[in-house]
Amino acid sequence: MGPATPAVLHNGRFFTSQGTGGRAHAFAECIVIDADGTIAHVGSLADPEVAQAEAAGAVRRDMQGRVILPGFVEGHMHLLRLGQSLQNVALDGCRSLAEIRDTIREYAREHPEVPRICCKGWMYAMLTEGEEASTELLDDLDPRPIYIDEKSLHSTWCNTAAVEEMGLQDLPDPQGGKIHRDPATGKPTGALAESAVMLVVWPHLAKVASMEEKLSALRGAIDSYTREGYTGAVDMAFDENMLEAVRELRRQDRGKLPIRLAAHWLITPRASAAENAAQVDRAIELWEEFKGESDFRIAGIKIIIDGIVDACTAALTEPYAANVVNGELLWSVADMVPLVRKADQAGLQCALHAIGDLAVRTAIDALEQGTIPSPSGESKRHRIEHLELTRPEDAARLGKLGITASVQPVHADPAILRAWPRLLGDAERCGRAFAYKEFADGGAVLALGCDAPTAPHGALKNIYTAATRRSAREPNLTQEETGGMENPRFALGLAAAVAAATAGSAYSCYLDRWAGRLERGLSADLAVVEMEWEAERLLEARVRETWFRGVRVYEA
Repeated sequence: MGPATPAVLHNGRFFTSQGTGGRAHAFAECIVIDADGTIAHVGSLADPEVAQAEAAGAVRRDMQGRVILPGFVEGHMHLLRLGQSLQNVALDGCRSLAEIRDTIREYAREHPEVPRICCKGWMYAMLTEGEEASTELLDDLDPRPIYIDEKSLHSTWCNTAAVEEMGLQDLPDPQGGKIHRDPATGKPTGALAESAVMLVVWPHLAKVASMEEKLSALRGAIDSYTREGYTGAVDMAFDENMLEAVRELRRQDRGKLPIRLAAHWLITPRASAAENAAQVDRAIELWEEFKGESDFRIAGIKIIIDGIVDACTAALTEPYAANVVNGELLWSVADMVPLVRKADQAGLQCALHAIGDLAVRTAIDALEQGTIPSPSGESKRHRIEHLELTRPEDAARLGKLGITASVQPVHADPAILRAWPRLLGDAERCGRAFAYKEFADGGAVLALGCDAPTAPHGALKNIYTAATRRSAREPNLTQEETGGMENPRFALGLAAAVAAATAGSAYSCYLDRWAGRLERGLSADLAVVEMEWEAERLLEARVRETWFRGVRVYEA
C-alpha cells in the first residue's frame, strides 16, 4: 500500500454526525486529504481550506455522486475462523438433515484432495425432533474427518474419524464445556459444546494447519472485509494460536494491511481461581506489549457467560418452553468479579458474552461490582456482547453504567429465528428480542458487528436489518412466516445504524482516536457506497470503493 496523495474528494455526499449515535447527521460537499492520509478538512468546495490545499498540489477526485461513509468497523468477529470458513462447505442454505448430507457428500466427491472436510453454518433448527447431531449421521458420507461448525461457533458436530483424530475418547470434559457421550457406553457422540469447541476443536484444527495456511486464511479474511468497506475490526476470541499467526502476518506485511485490528483475549473456565487469573495476567502482558500501536492492539479480555437460544443453552430467568430448562451460566458473578477487577485496574476492557436475560443480568452485575469508576467520570468502555434477550430494567442499566452494547443485527434476521417461538414459547419474551433502540434510548453506545463467520459480514445488509428489522437473507418473508420475530419497535434510524457500525464500533475499542468518523484530524478511512439514503433500499446498495489512510485499497 503506497503513500497517500493529497486530494480533494468532491461530488459526493460525505456523511457526518455527532457522537456515536448518528445525531444531527448531515452530508458535507467534500473532504480534503493530506499527504499523511489524514482528513484535513470537511465542508464545502467554496471553503478557503480547499483552495489552499489545491494551491499546494492537492488533486480533485470525482466521487460520482456516491455516499461516502467512514470505513466500517466490525465490532465483533473471529478473523482466523472467518478466513478458514471462506474455504469451508457452506450449509447455511440447508433446511434439513437430508440437505446437509447431500451437500457434504457432493463436496467430498468433488474434492478428493483435501485431508479433512470442514463445514460451516449448521443450525440446530435444521434437525427435526428426534434427530440429534451424532457420528452415525455422518459416518457413511466419507472416511475423512468431518467437522461441522454450528452457526454460532458454540457447538461442533463431527464424524467418528474426527472423534478419533482429536482423541476425544480419552479426554475429560473441559471446564465450562461438554463432550457429549452415549450414556450407555461413554463413547463420544460427535457433538461438542461451549468451551470444548474452543479448548479442543479449535486448537486441534490450528495444530494441523500450517503457518502458511493460517496466513492465507488471515489475508483472505482481511481482503473479504476490505471488499465490504471495512477498515477496522475487533477479534473476540484471541488466543496463543491466533497471536502467533498475527505476529507473523505483521512481520511479513507490516505497513501493507488495509485494516486496524483490536483483540480481546479469550478467558476460558479453568479448575482454579489462580488459573483463571493467570489468563488475565497474560492479557495484561500483551496489552502492555502492543499499547500505542494503531494497527493492532490487545484491547482487553473476553468471557463467555452462556450459550445460544437455538441450543437452549442461553441462560434465561424463566425456563425454555421446549425442554423446561433455564440454560446454565458458565460463570458466576463471584467468579468473574476478581477477573473483571484485575483487568479493569490494569486498563483493559472487559467484553462479556451474554445472550439470555439471566446472562445479561449476570454480566451487568459483574461489571458493576468489578469496575472502579474513573476519577474523571468517563466510561471505561467495558462491553456486553450479543444481548439478545433482555429485561427492561437491565436494558436501562447499560447506559447508566457506561456499558457498550455490542450487537449483531444479522443475528436478529427473522429468517433464522423461526424456531424461537417454539423454544421460548412466550410471545412477550419473543417480543423483547434484540432491543437495540431501547439500549440506545437508555444512553448506551451501540457497536454493530456481524460475528463473522457465524453470519454474513456484509455491513450494508447488517445495517439494513438494524434499521428495518426485516430479513436480508429472505427479504420477502411475511410476519406470519417469521412468527412475529421482527420487533420493529426496536429498529434504529438509518443514521443511528450507520453511526453504530462506524463511530460506535470505533469507540468500543478506542479506535476513535484514529478513525470512525469523517472529521478533521482523523484518518481518511472511507467506504464509498452507491446507494439511496433510504433504509428500505439498502439491499440494493453496493460498496464501490474502500479507502484506508487516504489510499484507495479496493475498487469494484
